[in-house]
Amino acid sequence: MRTYEELFIIKPDAPEEEADQFVEQLRTQLTTAGATVDKIDKWGKRRLAYRVDKYREGSYVLVQFTAGPESVKELERRLRVSDMVLKFLTVRIDQTLKRLDKRKKVRDKRAAKRASAAPPAAPGGAPGIPGQPSFGMAEAPAIIPGLPRES
Repeated sequence: MRTYEELFIIKPDAPEEEADQFVEQLRTQLTTAGATVDKIDKWGKRRLAYRVDKYREGSYVLVQFTAGPESVKELERRLRVSDMVLKFLTVRIDQTLKRLDKRKKVRDKRAAKRASAAPPAAPGGAPGIPGQPSFGMAEAPAIIPGLPRES
């Protein structure tokens, strides 16, 4: 079983109730086929980049699910024959999720290593630079020689 994202665009003139019913039918189809639906995200109406079947906008719906390849084929077939759907795209994201998890673990290890290896700040010293004096605004040296300092 692999993780997929299905993004499809519903015609903008479709009634909201019918669109919701269509999404629920897709959910039940996936669950009866043995898939698990992780998330359904309705993005609402958005402008299309180009005309599709004389439409300039559409209602976007993103479905994230875990399923086998047979379930995905059946879902795509159903989206293809539906009059309500303008376009759809299926993307397998399980490898991307693994890659992101691996990056996060490495990032967390590095952050923990930096936190444990960082020396404590010296009292009265500049933050992060041990042994350097810390200046307040009134006692800071002039940056440009010859200019009067503000008091």
